[in-house]
Amino acid sequence: MKIYLDNCCLNRPFDDQSSMRVKLEAEAKLFIQEKIITGNLQLVWSHILEYENMQNPFVERRNAIIEWKQIATKKILGTKDVVS
Repeated sequence: MKIYLDNCCLNRPFDDQSSMRVKLEAEAKLFIQEKIITGNLQLVWSHILEYENMQNPFVERRNAIIEWKQIATKKILGTKDVVS
């Protein structure tokens, strides 16, 4: 199964975990992450994810997230119509 995670999801484990909701969302993301690493899910990456991630002011987070691009099995490129 292919799965697309947006930047909010990718950043969730870096957020303050004092809220139960944030903690549960982070745990869910980490569960999905493990499924991607073991090959049970296929990660889809897009040019929009890369663009949004480059806007992240936290360099460590930005670097950790961009590593997922290499793991992604499908990459969606921007087209002229979409980028315009």
